[in-house]
Amino acid sequence: MSERIQKALAQAGHGSRRQIEAWVQEGRIAVNGKVATLGDHITEDDTVLLDGKQLRLKFKHELPLKVIIYHKPVGEICTRNDPERRATIYDNLPRLRGGRWVAVGRLDVNTSGMLLLTTSGELANKLMHPSSGMEREYAVRVLGEVDRDMIKNMRAGVELEDGMAAFDTIRDAGGQGANHWYHVIIKEGRKREVRRLWESQGVTVSRLIRVRFGDITLPRGLSAGKFTDLDPASLNKLLRTVDMPAIEKKHGRSDARTKTPAKPKVDEKPKSKKRASPKKGYAPAARRKKPTSKVSKKK
Repeated sequence: MSERIQKALAQAGHGSRRQIEAWVQEGRIAVNGKVATLGDHITEDDTVLLDGKQLRLKFKHELPLKVIIYHKPVGEICTRNDPERRATIYDNLPRLRGGRWVAVGRLDVNTSGMLLLTTSGELANKLMHPSSGMEREYAVRVLGEVDRDMIKNMRAGVELEDGMAAFDTIRDAGGQGANHWYHVIIKEGRKREVRRLWESQGVTVSRLIRVRFGDITLPRGLSAGKFTDLDPASLNKLLRTVDMPAIEKKHGRSDARTKTPAKPKVDEKPKSKKRASPKKGYAPAARRKKPTSKVSKKK
């Protein structure tokens, strides 16, 4: 059984197809001692190396599709291997056997907030693709005066180093003094795009938090550095947005409120209640005997 290299490695949880294709083009992947090319087919018996490290291949038993929400704190990076040995988002995630978590996009080291991670490279690739049109909402605190012309410019579009960029919406979220909060929505995931758009208007972003991706919002009770599973209803809704089949519901225990009461056993006889024994010196009225008078008999 053989699969295209980008599909096989994505199914094994080593990254999204788009990411793996980039690794192949950069010459970072080798198959059986030869540098891989796009379209190569591999099997479980092949030796696949990424940057000299062997990757585990499992085609027959794919990991069950799962998505988690992670609240990334400031200071963590979204790469697995860092030469500076900084903390990564993967340090706080549960370990997977035979696969890896694939991040849906990235947040830079100074940005906090919601990250989606999945066991499916295919799902991650579809969610990140511009054709999905997934909205990303950020809470932004900016330092500096912001006027209507700046807001108009960022909504109309600004020419950045890598092309035009614009916010779909900009909403004033209040604030006092020099620091002011805004909520912005963008449908792309280019590097530092939100920060660069604000900086193009001469203001500095002092804090940046991603609060929503698509229809999924960052749970209020989820503290930084923690994760939670995406519930089945939200997961299936997410799958439908990218035309992937829904996950079937598992039949577990019924809720205690809907349980049918257990029927009594046929052979079981009702236990008889013992009557309380009468107190000493007292007899019930029904049993009380009338006193008899003693009559002496004459001889």
